[in-house]
Amino acid sequence: MSISQSLLPELEHEMATTRRVLERAPIADKGDWKPHEKSMTLARLANHVAELPDWLTMTLTSEVFDMAPVDGPKHVSAAHATTEELLSAFDASVSAAHAALSTATDPDMFVPWSLQSGGQEFFKLPRIAVIRTWVLNHIVHHRGQLTVYLRELDIPVPSIYGPSADENPS
Repeated sequence: MSISQSLLPELEHEMATTRRVLERAPIADKGDWKPHEKSMTLARLANHVAELPDWLTMTLTSEVFDMAPVDGPKHVSAAHATTEELLSAFDASVSAAHAALSTATDPDMFVPWSLQSGGQEFFKLPRIAVIRTWVLNHIVHHRGQLTVYLRELDIPVPSIYGPSADENPS
């Protein structure tokens, strides 16, 4: 079994779980809410979670991502105004990520990939390490933050790796 084929079930599971969390994010009504002055707003966090599958596609189709290239425009994240728009963008992003991962070979996974800003390199890692840390783990991390936002707003938190206090309570 190839590396990409071994990652596909994890991608599918985590993205389905992430979608259930994003479905509950009331960005049109409470998008400006944040639990602390240093925190991202609900809308910014939900949009960030929704765009992260794009990083998987970008990782497998490029060798460098410069967030603020010297000779071009700075990367600007999407800012979807409604949960429906957010979910549509997320679904498209997940579909593209699935397609990219489905066709990746084992040698593709070991090509070095670099994150930069203004030409300054933050890190350079094999694509497989980027996919595991800066894509999948990153999504799970911010999805967890988003569930705390939901809890603080008294919005039922979906089951993730097991029952939540709101679904399937014991």
